[in-house]
Formats: sequence, structure tokens, C-alpha cells
Amino acid sequence: MPTATNHTVGSRSLIRLGAAALALSGLLFFLYPAVRPWHDESTVGGAVASMSSSAWVAAHLFAMLALILMPLGLLALCLCFAGSRGFGLAVGGTVAAWLGAALALPYYGAEDFALHAIARDVSSGTPIDLLRLVQAIRFGPVAASTFAIGLGLLGAGGVLIAIGIWRAAILPRPTGVLLAVPLILLIPQFYLPAWTRIAHGGLLALALIWLAVALWTAAARQDRGSYSDRSSETSFVTSAL
Repeated sequence: MPTATNHTVGSRSLIRLGAAALALSGLLFFLYPAVRPWHDESTVGGAVASMSSSAWVAAHLFAMLALILMPLGLLALCLCFAGSRGFGLAVGGTVAAWLGAALALPYYGAEDFALHAIARDVSSGTPIDLLRLVQAIRFGPVAASTFAIGLGLLGAGGVLIAIGIWRAAILPRPTGVLLAVPLILLIPQFYLPAWTRIAHGGLLALALIWLAVALWTAAARQDRGSYSDRSSETSFVTSAL
């Protein structure tokens, strides 16, 4: 009995850690477009101004950290749904998010480090055809394809997680819907103005933080239920004695 209790307590602790990871990933997803410099990158001057800045490096690093933390946080969802109707979908959505993040990360790395290094050289006067290199890095067939597939998997993962949350009926059902929407819009938002991309980051942050709060609250409810069960057991044993 103590072993089962310790296992349950450990699961709730992991759910809380996952909730914290989701909340932090949400904040980082918002900081990415909010901190990113916005200039006309179809011109040499605009591309240099954006890509050579420290804010460019910081913003894309925020995006990469967010992509790492979100699938880790979704593991808490799988723990919370263990034994429920939504468990399989939560696992499927988490796996899709993990694969999507893995495929998207190399592209963000190229954006962060390669474009920054090239833009710094151009700003120092080194003769480089910056716009040609930007196009080659961003729209190379393999890089663009893996990035698009990765973002598509993140969107698919969001849909699976939303359905899993709806079926499990353990967390508020709108949390899944609110998360699915910005994940589905990950690809379209790249073609929108800067303010829209910042708003998209804010929506994704809101969804992840709300999901984190819902998971934390669910773990707290389990704590109260476990405490009540133990109190009932103690009362029963005492009265029997």
C-alpha cells in the first residue's frame, strides 16, 4: 500500500513539473515574436537590421526552448489521463508534438545562428549576397520540407490532444480547443503581419498557461482526494480497534 501511495504522489509531482514546463513554454512562445526585430527582410538593409541584432538570436532561442519544453510538459497530460478514455489520444498528440518539434528545431537553429552570422559579416562590410543566402537557407528543399512537416505534426498533435481532453473530461474541455487553434495556425501565421504573429504568440501562450493551470488544479484535487481516502482509512482502523 505505501508503494502505491508513493507512486501516486510521484505522479502528481511529475504532473506539476509538466504544468510548469507548459506555462514556461507558453511564455517563451509569446516572447519569440514579441522580442524578434521586425524590419522589411526583403531588402538588404532590413535583413541586416533584423538578423544581425542580439534580439534576433534571443527571440529564436526562445522559440527553440519553447519547442523543447512543450512536448515535455505534455507528458504530464498523459499521466493525468492514465486509465481514461482520452489517454491514447493524449499519447498520440504528445508523440506528434515531439516529432514536430524535432523536425522544426534544425530550421530554427539555421535561422538563429546561420543567418545571424551572415548578417553580422555583411554589417561589418564583408561582400556577401545576403538576400541570396537568406533565400537558400530558408527555402532549401530539405530544410523547408522538414520545417513544414514538423509544424504540420504540431498542428495534428494539437487536434489529437484537444479530442483527448474532450473525451477524458478530466480537464476543462475548452483548454484543448484553445491549444489546438494556434497550433493549427503555426504555418499560416508566418505569412501574416508582425502584429498578427505577436497576437498568435499571445494566444498560444494563453492556451498553454491555461492548460498548465488546469493540470496543476487536477493534481491538487487528486491530493485532496488521496488525503480524504487516507483519513477515512485511519478512522476505520481506529473504530475497529
